[in-house]
Amino acid sequence: QVQLVESGGGKVQPGGSLRLSCAASGVELDFYAIGWFRQAPGKEREGVSCMSSSGGSTYYADSVKGRFTISRDNAKNTVYLQMNSLKPEDTAVYYCAAGKLTYILCDAGLVDSDYWGQGTQVTVSS
Repeated sequence: QVQLVESGGGKVQPGGSLRLSCAASGVELDFYAIGWFRQAPGKEREGVSCMSSSGGSTYYADSVKGRFTISRDNAKNTVYLQMNSLKPEDTAVYYCAAGKLTYILCDAGLVDSDYWGQGTQVTVSS
């Protein structure tokens, strides 16, 4: 059974930082593209950042470029999203995902993946 479990969410003040983690079991992430998506209340889920299976290609939404960094540690079977200079508009539930086509779809502005985590809440507020 494949499981992706996110952690690291919480409440932070504007300008603060958080690091999200996504630990995988039942699947070896080094064979898959990975991604972070988010969904704010009343909005559709959107791609935040994705990485190809090789790690050689990355995608960032324009709204997070220069502030967020995606990374993976295949030895730990874990994916990370470092989020700096957080803004109130970053408030959302963040989901990690893994799939064969995740990076390609993400780069094309589509939201689809083979496996999804349950999500972790990030709230940016003073």
